[in-house]
Amino acid sequence: MQSLRLYDELTAARTRFLRVDELCRLATEKGALPSPDPDARLPLREKKGLEKTQGEFLSEILSNPVAGTHLCHAMLLPLAESLARVSEYQETGELDLGAVHLKRHGKASVLTARNPRYLNAEDETTLPATEIAVDIALLDPKTEVCVLRGDVVTHTKHAGRRLFGAGINLTHLYEGKIRYLWYLIRDLGFVNKIYRGLAREHESPEVASTEKLWIAALDGFAIGGHCQVLLTMDYTIAADDAYLTLPARKEGIIPGAANLRLPRFVGDRIARQAILAERRIDCHSPEGRLICDEVVAPDRMEAKLNEIVERLTSSGVVSAAGNRRAFRAGEEPLDTFRRYMGVYAREQAYCHFSPALVSNLEKNWKRK
Repeated sequence: MQSLRLYDELTAARTRFLRVDELCRLATEKGALPSPDPDARLPLREKKGLEKTQGEFLSEILSNPVAGTHLCHAMLLPLAESLARVSEYQETGELDLGAVHLKRHGKASVLTARNPRYLNAEDETTLPATEIAVDIALLDPKTEVCVLRGDVVTHTKHAGRRLFGAGINLTHLYEGKIRYLWYLIRDLGFVNKIYRGLAREHESPEVASTEKLWIAALDGFAIGGHCQVLLTMDYTIAADDAYLTLPARKEGIIPGAANLRLPRFVGDRIARQAILAERRIDCHSPEGRLICDEVVAPDRMEAKLNEIVERLTSSGVVSAAGNRRAFRAGEEPLDTFRRYMGVYAREQAYCHFSPALVSNLEKNWKRK
């Protein structure tokens, strides 16, 4: 209850929207949470787990229907940085955000993830740019759909290949460069914005949102977090040599909202095998085709992508937002997501700082 009283105080009885990082910063200034600064520059194995209290704090808030829904709403609002740059994109049709390149191609805004040294993995350097790009793509009045794909990488093993993405950056995770709040900012932020669209301050996200259809172009593989993102897509095109994995158990963490969403695609047993027993799902397999809408030869990806964009926009997309909301009403209302994230916030905090995570990283990725 103390966390809920503090939330009401910091948000002025829920009349003010605060993102999770700002919320925790203000709670720390109030003395309600310990400062994570002493741990910030330490490798993961040397951290004392000061951020666990953030997980407990956010879990209590998210577990409350009123406060938790308000926090989810706050995380679905467009960033100030996005609003500051949206006119630039509208005028030029292109933005280089470093870790993400955003470009208008006809009726589509194409987001290309760029972290070539790390197989387009996600980390603290990619998160802000990705959310800004998602916001701007959704706000752009000149496009009707959004496309998500990975760029060509330079990593020795796959140099010159285009890859969708390798999930969380395990090197940065082991080196302590990824904070606990990264998980919450990611899944309550850009991943949920892809799934639910952008919220408006004075209207419920359940009934009012700015959203578009999302298409994934899956080259190579979608590992971990990149597989999680596929579960929010409206249409996925995969190369026939591509595959999906969710190795979070092997890493020692929880794979975002995959535990909530994957069973809807492949059923409970295969979802448990993928998450708990590292089952690989090839895109061309029967299970893969439950997640991927079309599977094509790698050299056909560009042509198929153009075809799908045209197919989804040829009759206009007036009903797209309404149909997406109708699907969500049945499969994952905001309250279902909120309750899941209440559990996730607590459990991920303990996973992130567990000795088992360090041990798994050292055993499986040889970072000793």
